[in-house]
Amino acid sequence: MTFKRVLIAVVLLALLGAGAAYGWRAMQGNRLPAGFASGNGRIEANEIDVATKYAARVLTIPVEEGDLVEAGAVIATLDTRDLEAQLRSAEAQLRQSRRTREESVALVAQRASEADFAAKEMERALILFGKGHVAEQRVDQARNSRRTADAALDAAKSHLASADEAITAAAGDVDRLADLVADGVLKAPRKSRVLYRLSEPGEVLAAGGKAATLLDLSNVYMTFFLPTDTAGNLALGAEARILLDAVPGTAIPAAITFVAPRAQFTPKQVETKSERDRMMFRVKARVPEALVTRYIERVKTGLTGMAYVKLDDKAVWPDWLESTLTRGESPSPPPISPSPPRGEGRGEGEAQHDFAENKPLPTPQSTPRTPRNTPAGERS
Repeated sequence: MTFKRVLIAVVLLALLGAGAAYGWRAMQGNRLPAGFASGNGRIEANEIDVATKYAARVLTIPVEEGDLVEAGAVIATLDTRDLEAQLRSAEAQLRQSRRTREESVALVAQRASEADFAAKEMERALILFGKGHVAEQRVDQARNSRRTADAALDAAKSHLASADEAITAAAGDVDRLADLVADGVLKAPRKSRVLYRLSEPGEVLAAGGKAATLLDLSNVYMTFFLPTDTAGNLALGAEARILLDAVPGTAIPAAITFVAPRAQFTPKQVETKSERDRMMFRVKARVPEALVTRYIERVKTGLTGMAYVKLDDKAVWPDWLESTLTRGESPSPPPISPSPPRGEGRGEGEAQHDFAENKPLPTPQSTPRTPRNTPAGERS
């Protein structure tokens, strides 16, 4: 009995030692070496509010939350019938102004001809008066006729200038109304994902009312916080790695693009060095746009994880922070499974897609059931 107890104790100690060694190695394997820093954060992207320039009724919204839309895709159309009527009226006014200008041009030509004739008449009257063939009254009449013709020519030119200004004003009204009519079709400014659908057909939106909110997937980044001593040693453009909680085995490459100029949260009194060390600065690590484009169907905002940054250029990334993505390889993405938005009511759902894992998704398998009340001899 004593020998068996000793043997059991030795086996238990060996198992405990092996477990402790395995745990220690696991902890050492994921330990962050010198020259690096880390922080908790989440994936974010810039939001774009697609809004109206003027009050109008919504006719159609052909997109749904979660849709991936290209640049120029129609997000919503507004009722612009009143503006279209005003545009037709402005176009008619523009045509009228152009006809008025044509008449003014003809009138200027007529008045110019009359002024030229009056000038020649005055010259002939002066010559005849010098020879004594006409009275001085004839010269005065010719001089008055010339002045009248010159005044009429100036008036005609003034009317022509007014016609030109009327055309400019009418053309401006046409351009303004045409732009307003065109603004009745709300389009995506760039390739993005519909985050919120904020209105429905039939609703009247005020000026600046939002029809939808888009996510600009060309700028995907993780926001996290670092203490003073770490943020002060961090260079813009420094290499970074992102490990998402949803994909813990895949390191995503990134680069530091922003360090806040001011601490985001600090103690009430900052007087000692220990208190200054507790100041935290917001940092952004941006995922390369080419990588986002490659996996754009699997990009999801709101995912939490860890961001790791390199403080020393000579430091080498540990193996657990390397992956096919960081090495620039092109793994085959797994099948895409749609992620429905969190439907908490209109405008509160969140369109989501995640980065692809480097392993296929598990396929659910059905478990055969044994029918009830079936004799044992009939079961196959």
